[in-house]
Amino acid sequence: MDKTLVVVESPAKAKTIKKYLGSKYDVKASVGHVKDLPRKSLGVDVEKNFLPEYQVIEGKEKILSELNQAAKSASRIFLATDPDREGEAIAWHLRDELKKSKDRIYRVLFNELTERTIKEAVENPRRLDENRYNAQQARRILDRIVGYELSPLLWDKVQYGLSAGRVQSVALRLIVDRQEEIDTFVPEESWSITALLEAEVPPPIEAKLMEQDGKKVTIQDIETAKAFARTAGAHEFEVVDVKKKERLRKPLPPFITSTLQQEASAKLKFPGNRTMRIAQQLYEGIELGAEGSMGLITYMRTDSPRIAPEAQVAARDYLRRVYGDKYVPAKPNVYKGRKSAQEAHEAIRPTSLEHPPAKVAKYLDKSGLALYTLIWNRFLASQAAPAVFDSTQALIQCDNLLFKVTGSVMKFDGFMKIYAKEEPEGDLGDTDKEDLERRLPPLAKGDKLKTLGIIPRQRFSQPPAAFNEASLIKELEELGIGRPSTYAEIVTTIQKRKYVEATDKRFHPTLLGYIIAKLLVESFPKLLDSRFTAEMESALDRIEEGEASLSDTLSEFYGPFHLALNSAKKSMRNIKKEGVPTSEVCPECGEPVLLRSGRYGLFIGCSAYPTCEYTRNLNEAQKEPAVPTDEICPQCGAPMLMINGRSGPFLSCSKYPECKTNRPISTGIKCPSCEQGDLAQRKTKKGKVFYSCNRYPECNYSIWYKPVAIKCPDPVCGSPILEEHVSKRTGVFLKCPACKKKADVPQA
Repeated sequence: MDKTLVVVESPAKAKTIKKYLGSKYDVKASVGHVKDLPRKSLGVDVEKNFLPEYQVIEGKEKILSELNQAAKSASRIFLATDPDREGEAIAWHLRDELKKSKDRIYRVLFNELTERTIKEAVENPRRLDENRYNAQQARRILDRIVGYELSPLLWDKVQYGLSAGRVQSVALRLIVDRQEEIDTFVPEESWSITALLEAEVPPPIEAKLMEQDGKKVTIQDIETAKAFARTAGAHEFEVVDVKKKERLRKPLPPFITSTLQQEASAKLKFPGNRTMRIAQQLYEGIELGAEGSMGLITYMRTDSPRIAPEAQVAARDYLRRVYGDKYVPAKPNVYKGRKSAQEAHEAIRPTSLEHPPAKVAKYLDKSGLALYTLIWNRFLASQAAPAVFDSTQALIQCDNLLFKVTGSVMKFDGFMKIYAKEEPEGDLGDTDKEDLERRLPPLAKGDKLKTLGIIPRQRFSQPPAAFNEASLIKELEELGIGRPSTYAEIVTTIQKRKYVEATDKRFHPTLLGYIIAKLLVESFPKLLDSRFTAEMESALDRIEEGEASLSDTLSEFYGPFHLALNSAKKSMRNIKKEGVPTSEVCPECGEPVLLRSGRYGLFIGCSAYPTCEYTRNLNEAQKEPAVPTDEICPQCGAPMLMINGRSGPFLSCSKYPECKTNRPISTGIKCPSCEQGDLAQRKTKKGKVFYSCNRYPECNYSIWYKPVAIKCPDPVCGSPILEEHVSKRTGVFLKCPACKKKADVPQA
């Protein structure tokens, strides 16, 4: 009996496919790539049109032997590796290694592992796609050339063992540039004026000052804010215009790779590589009891939000059956991808709506169920009707000042019943997030409003936020850097290389990462330019589309890169020999101290070496000199010194260790608990500041925020202190540590 050999990457995928194909098909797994460029040499002949030298990966000889044995009795071979460039490359390498007539080897593509799509694919085999293979080869060769030729330069100039990647280095630069924006940011003060007003019926109205004499109001200091507040407080408020409009909030498109990683990071706290690993399992097949192994989602590496017509019909039927007709839009929602999106692919969606999360929950672990539920809800919501809001905007005149208030009240939840999102999008225009679900009393032109209060609020502009994984992937996508298959790898690689570290899940460059980025930008400005990297991605797309050749594309890159490399070998700063200047002086000889690089990494060393051999580790802070104070030790009468310790500044007797008297520096505010000690600033082991009673352990009162000696305005509470908080939206405000009520900062 003639058999067809089907080769896929993973055993899990093989098991799912075998279930549907039956005895006429023999399904085997290659377990990933079988060939690659050599590990210990460049493996690319730059003189012969960049001819790559592929080798069988160590350990894959046995797998290839087993595949060739299976191929002997097969009349045809179907290479069913993943439907992307990487999968195409695996297919070509398998074709090269399988000892079978090439005209009997075919390519089949599975966007989803369901019975229908698997059988359709094997009934319509195709030839291998050389253009797609060349696009993958071009990327692999580009990355090999950059890594193999750039890394030794860093070994010579900075530290042995360092490496630099073509795309990862650009991602590192983005993080370094963002950190510099944060470090050099100078906050700008601004003020807003809010009028708390009352109509004939509740609720009260919070209207913001927008214009004076028809011109936009900008307030940058307290005196101007006070002047506006006095004017507003001395005149009557009258409604001069009311506009009512029905607004639609449209659903988001179904997931593509980048948005799946972003949402899984934001909502599930999954790093990108974990998200993709779980998605791979959901795609390749999950054991569903009596149903056997089944792929639950479509292919997870895609940049297209396109949905197959049959999937749209299924979604509309499901919405109608489960939620009702009003949740089904008149026409199916259609989403367009970016210009570079591979529209032959689909978005990430469930393969069948016969498997809702509740039904398959017992077959999935907690993480798998969470990601599948996210994908399920996002897909259904993408095909649902928009949410509908009644929006009201009122303009309120006070003398020559114009105030505005907007409220939007949901009257139909639409897609938000299935998948809520935090930020307003779609057709809400300039409606603020705080306006959603804000109810306004009935208002009409000519209404007089009672003034309950005029509130000036101080604000300070905020620096841009450091990247987290979701925002970095979004930035890479918007700049056209990388592709769906590479986002998670980029983020993982720069962390593994110790160029970036995550603090509170925000990325910050390490000192080593900062040095590497600066050296590469100085010597390879084009290579580290995001626009150039995006252009290279477009060039790879053109190769796949048959519009550009592999050798021409690589030649256009290699010529300028090789010239820059030769120049950098001579001109790049040598951190090993020269060091990096710092603001410190050597505590032993007074000469400048340098940041140096040695066998074990970066360290601090005296510039006068070898005359002076002072060194210290980077994580070992230079001891700061003690500062004399006006206080006297209560035990021995010697002067007290202020010392900056691990837990923050404190006072210590100058006769230490003979006299061990010490105490934290007081804020001068009495402890509200014991009323005997003072609140003093301290730090946790992780460096977080808090304030606690200096009579600890007799009194263990503590708070996280800076205390202010102002009594709580609530007469029932009566706390003798408030805490000082800072909000990005409203600036500085006070809050009671006892009753949690807010209070405005008193103005001078």
